[in-house]
Amino acid sequence: MKNHIVIKNTLSPFNKIIEVSGDKSISIRCVLLASQAIGKSRLYNLLESEDVINALKSIKKLGINYKKNKKFYEIYGYGLNGFNSKKNVTLDAGNSGTLARLIMGLLVNSEKQIKIIGDESLSRRDFSRITEPLKLFGANIIAKKNSLPIKIKGTKFLRPIKYHEKLGSAQCKSSVMLAAIKTPGKTIIKAKKSRNHTELIFKYLKIPVKSVIKKKLDIIEINGPSNFQGFKYRVPGDISSSSFFLVLALLCNNSKIVVKNVNVNRSRIGIIKILNKMNAKISLKNKKIYNGEKIADIIVKNKRSLKAINCPKSLNSSAIDEFLVIFLVAAKARGISKFSNLSELNKKESPRLDIATNILKKIGIKFERQSDNIKIYGNPNLNLKGKYKINNFRKDHRVFMMSCIAALSFGGEWKIEDKDSIKTSFPKFLKLLRELGAKII
Repeated sequence: MKNHIVIKNTLSPFNKIIEVSGDKSISIRCVLLASQAIGKSRLYNLLESEDVINALKSIKKLGINYKKNKKFYEIYGYGLNGFNSKKNVTLDAGNSGTLARLIMGLLVNSEKQIKIIGDESLSRRDFSRITEPLKLFGANIIAKKNSLPIKIKGTKFLRPIKYHEKLGSAQCKSSVMLAAIKTPGKTIIKAKKSRNHTELIFKYLKIPVKSVIKKKLDIIEINGPSNFQGFKYRVPGDISSSSFFLVLALLCNNSKIVVKNVNVNRSRIGIIKILNKMNAKISLKNKKIYNGEKIADIIVKNKRSLKAINCPKSLNSSAIDEFLVIFLVAAKARGISKFSNLSELNKKESPRLDIATNILKKIGIKFERQSDNIKIYGNPNLNLKGKYKINNFRKDHRVFMMSCIAALSFGGEWKIEDKDSIKTSFPKFLKLLRELGAKII
């Protein structure tokens, strides 16, 4: 079966209501925490992507059973010491940095050595940012060149740590938090602002966690060990998946979309703040709080001309997964958009900043780049006529989806390789595009 798509036509005006898949970050966290709970947990609207399925397969190898029902997944946990694996177990995290880094936090008390591997893309990524703090807890970690494969063996004599997370990485912060719930005493984390899903789930599960803001840092204190009971959780829609449709509605004339029941956590809505600064009119309706997470319907109408932005660096961490499509908006906005301090983009599933600028160059968008800063010269009358082939992007799901949005918005004939990449995060992406009227070959 072919692993590419062809798009030859822009999308006609549309007015649709859709729902996207469950939030990937929360889905993985729920699976891992359910594996540590005492008793049965039920997870509704769990994202059924490769990354989340790999999380389920990993806890299964560690002795935790689960069952898929029609409306939910059921996971049977045995508490903080409940992992019971065979010798020489290997966990395959696939493409998921979230899974690889977070599950390492849960293995700090493992009696057996566990090997963690990933795909080619994940195996290029730096893991020193998490192996170093986990070693401080007492875990024995073997990692050549600070990357996967990694072998980790825990200890019965865990010790609490003080950790300063300077990168704004929710994965690193969360891994340390998961190790902390198994560790006697108080672990203190000073963390640069990042997603706070783990803190919110901890509070929902009544795990003793205290979080305050001091000098733009989150100070998190966790008292362990902290057992908790099985739980029920309905995963909200993923704003990163929603972002492709928000941008598509903005870039397609006379279009409107409502994306229902989306997680609009303050640490995730950078894209909405950025696009509204670019003269979009994105509104949130039917707001509610669910287990600490903010959920709303997101409404976008294409009725305004877009303008350039000098993007505040303070919004980077809350939009880090959405900058690829934000660049597309900048390409069609009036004026010169400026983005800075985007080095973290090149530490994702692929060097996304490098690849995104290559795509902009390929389709004739004027830009200037210096290191991790970029200026994009917008053209409100952008209308492509050429043929474009998008490949060699290390099978990064977000690059594939960005390319689809560009093709449907800007015109031209596009051949986009590696369609299977969307299985890692958003398997029904192409199905939803077709429901909007997209002609995809």
